[in-house]
Amino acid sequence: MKAIAFSEQGSAEVLQYTDVPKPSIDANEVLVKVEACAVNYLDLHARRNRPEIAAKLRQGDTPHILGSDIAGTIAEMGAAARGVSVGDRIVLAPCIPCSICSDCHRGAENLCDTQELIGFQINGGYAEYVKAPVQNAIRMPDELSFVSAAAMPIAYLTAWHMLMTRAQLRPEDDILILGVGGGVGSAGLQIAKLTGARVFATASSDEKLERARQMGADVTINYKDTDFSEVVLDVTEGRGVDVVLEHVGATTWEQSIASLAKNGRLVSCGVTTGNIGTINIRKMYQKELTVMGAALGTVVELRTLIHLAGQRKLQPIIDSVLPLREARQAHLLLENRQNFGKVCLRP
Repeated sequence: MKAIAFSEQGSAEVLQYTDVPKPSIDANEVLVKVEACAVNYLDLHARRNRPEIAAKLRQGDTPHILGSDIAGTIAEMGAAARGVSVGDRIVLAPCIPCSICSDCHRGAENLCDTQELIGFQINGGYAEYVKAPVQNAIRMPDELSFVSAAAMPIAYLTAWHMLMTRAQLRPEDDILILGVGGGVGSAGLQIAKLTGARVFATASSDEKLERARQMGADVTINYKDTDFSEVVLDVTEGRGVDVVLEHVGATTWEQSIASLAKNGRLVSCGVTTGNIGTINIRKMYQKELTVMGAALGTVVELRTLIHLAGQRKLQPIIDSVLPLREARQAHLLLENRQNFGKVCLRP
């Protein structure tokens, strides 16, 4: 089968469109014919320098195939696989948990210490076929396209878990969403507007901010031109916002904290500009702030999102759809921050 694979880490040039063996499945697995696979920033980090991938390559487990966001059809089923049928249209839950630890037993499989991510620890969807445990296959509504479904597992699941499960966003809340042009940011904007919250959104260009306004953002801020916390405090007459969706890290951390109102909640899922941020502890307890993390999400949450998308209550934002062989170009679009929404590949 054709796939995008690499045997050493580096620039986008290491990605090779090549022939690799079709995966063989075990009894509890399914083989999925990939119809669409979305590109994530994690793919870029894995390709460039993530130590988990480096260790995998050193062990001779090559070549590696990226791709965690996968939608397609069931092509084959293992002897013990149940719950789906050959020909079913499905989206794959990206995480494969151990299913036996205490986190898995209480339905928090996103916290499983030994979970594996499709496209990261194991080969993923930058290919014509991918294998996965049958329990990861979620039937998708006929009304939902493969491209839209592929846009959801990482970005929309992360945003939903951040806003609805962790921050418990309410209709009366004001929320600040950083990097609204990215996958998590644009997903967060849709979820926040579905909830009824007022949305403050930041982006690096006026073009992206115009797109955000078209999607319903109430206040938009070009973070390259101004300190976004000053704008937030000015618009809210010094109060601040109730929730901050933070996925940038060190560069924006102090501004994000400064943007919070009393009893405000900051929820973070990423650190693209660095792991270390500082906080004024006195202001934190005086304002009773809450700072929390969010690690992807659960299968139950993903099923909810797929259902909402099937009802057109959520409509995944797609920046572009490229042929699989143009994966290098897809990576460059993300690296250069030229996308608004998800970039998807189709075999």
